[in-house]
Amino acid sequence: MKDHLRPALSLLLLLSALTGLLYPLAVTVIAQTLFPREASGSLVMREGKAVGSHLIGQPFSDPKYFWGRLSATGPVPYNAAASTGSNLGPLNKALKDAAVARIEALRAADPGNSTQVPVDLVTASGSGLDPHISVAAALYQATRVARIRALNEKAVEAMIGAATTGRGLGVFGEPVVNVLELNLALDALGGPRH
Repeated sequence: MKDHLRPALSLLLLLSALTGLLYPLAVTVIAQTLFPREASGSLVMREGKAVGSHLIGQPFSDPKYFWGRLSATGPVPYNAAASTGSNLGPLNKALKDAAVARIEALRAADPGNSTQVPVDLVTASGSGLDPHISVAAALYQATRVARIRALNEKAVEAMIGAATTGRGLGVFGEPVVNVLELNLALDALGGPRH
């Protein structure tokens, strides 16, 4: 029995040290050295304080801001510890109710906008944390934001363009707008904020 137990325990300790200590330490050192911003969570800093992450959405419901996608991480929105999709199918009443409520909120915030609401403004992403919206979703909200902030709509559209990221490697996905970056750029302008 001893002949079998000793090598097994030795192997357990060796592999535990390798996979539980050395490998994570090496990956952390390499990541912090080569990609410090990404390894630290791609934090968005303002005046020396973290105000968010480029990778995780934040809740915005004030009409003076652009609104992002719905979060699927209830009860706290955009909670990275609870990242998951809703797993609600297209016939699920809860999915329909959430979409209808969001459409009503968007219409109430901008009653003059009769254009079709982009689907990404009424649905959550697969992770429930997506910080991006489509360019169409940003343009849908541009009139409301410009009106409330007393800004020229063309200037707001230019800000949308500046916050837009193109397709991955030029071919994958669609261009997207980072909602946090766009809203921070709006706040940096100063001016009327109701």
